[in-house]
Amino acid sequence: MVTLFEAAGLAESAPRPLADRLRPSSLGEVVGQDHLLGEQGILARMVKAGRLGSVVFWGPPGTGKTTVARLLAEVTDHHFEQLSAVHSGVQDLRKVFEAARARRELGRGTLLFVDEIHRFNRSQQDSFLPYMEDGTVILVGATTENPSFELNSALLSRASVLTFKRLDEEGLQALLARAEAHEGRKLPLTDDTRAALIAMADGDGRALINIAEDVWLAAGLGAKTPLDREALVALVQRRAPIYDKSQDGHYNLISALHKSVRGSDPDASLYWLARMLAGGEDPLYIARRLVRMAVEDIGLADPLALVQANAAKEAYDFLGSPEGELALAQATLYLAVAPKSNAAYVAFDAASRAAEEGGSLSPPKHILNAPTRLMKQEGYGKDYAYDHNEAEAFSGQNYFPDGMQRQSFYVPTAYGYEAEVKQRLDRWAALRTEKSKRHKPV
Repeated sequence: MVTLFEAAGLAESAPRPLADRLRPSSLGEVVGQDHLLGEQGILARMVKAGRLGSVVFWGPPGTGKTTVARLLAEVTDHHFEQLSAVHSGVQDLRKVFEAARARRELGRGTLLFVDEIHRFNRSQQDSFLPYMEDGTVILVGATTENPSFELNSALLSRASVLTFKRLDEEGLQALLARAEAHEGRKLPLTDDTRAALIAMADGDGRALINIAEDVWLAAGLGAKTPLDREALVALVQRRAPIYDKSQDGHYNLISALHKSVRGSDPDASLYWLARMLAGGEDPLYIARRLVRMAVEDIGLADPLALVQANAAKEAYDFLGSPEGELALAQATLYLAVAPKSNAAYVAFDAASRAAEEGGSLSPPKHILNAPTRLMKQEGYGKDYAYDHNEAEAFSGQNYFPDGMQRQSFYVPTAYGYEAEVKQRLDRWAALRTEKSKRHKPV
């Protein structure tokens, strides 16, 4: 819908952020999404065939989802309609659908772009279905959240999910060059500071351009030229942190912390911990994730890892911030330098699959208690060997269900304490084989 402001031609002369002024005017100008817009990309093929279908754009902020939707409408001659699920309700949707139906009767289609589509509830998402099916609208939904978890299966069955990638260094450099060409001047940054700016953007093109605009503003206000890394950090700190605790920034940084710990890099681990704390992440959330790292990536290679992680959580509860953050740092270092093993994680996953696939198999009767006469008559507890009465406190009996082959889920590594566990299990395996041969019927 055109506003009076736009109809009067005032919109063009109104001040606009640099990021808005730099929006691509063609699909070929979009950077970082060649897998979708390149010659073999699905969107390029849709446009070439003239058969645009409903899609969901899934990806982090600042990767071009809105821009691509608008340009798709232009190149396919569809009316572009934009809604935000944050600000729109059922009444807004009804008006859009009615207008789209009227437009269709006049021979023109409607591309309906819905930003943050995951914010719509189930019934609101269901309301799109009949209009998608009869072609009243081509739906282009945009979300930063995993569609598998946030969108109805009925909607997903009628739309293709296309993943937008975070912009890499090459893409971000191209955006900076475009901004400098538009402004007719270079950014007043050293080479080192320019690299720092790219890193701070964290793959978000809009954030990159916004920071660049702040840099030019600072230079115009008499800031030191060119800016060094320290001056850039001070400038960016005056902006809202590039970190959304409920969106991709949250998951990307915790993923970086987790993988740095798993990769036994204490320095990188501390860096990502500091980034999360500086971004305002809940320290107790970090503590919970440290506990998970202790059990998932270290396990019995160092049983004290779980003790350290839990102790850090308790210490933070007791001390609060900022003193308690040192406890989180200590636990992070401990986990990073600890020997690693995911044997317990893998074993439990395999055991879970076996439990699901095996059905309701009963335990073997010899390991069942027999509190009643009937149960004794049925053989419950018969021939049970009390392990403490056996040599090496090991009976070697079968504890798996009757009819199920013995399984091997847990395979300890040769690292840390698990090396001792492995020796123990190898000895028990040998005893089990020896005892089975001894009791094998002739």
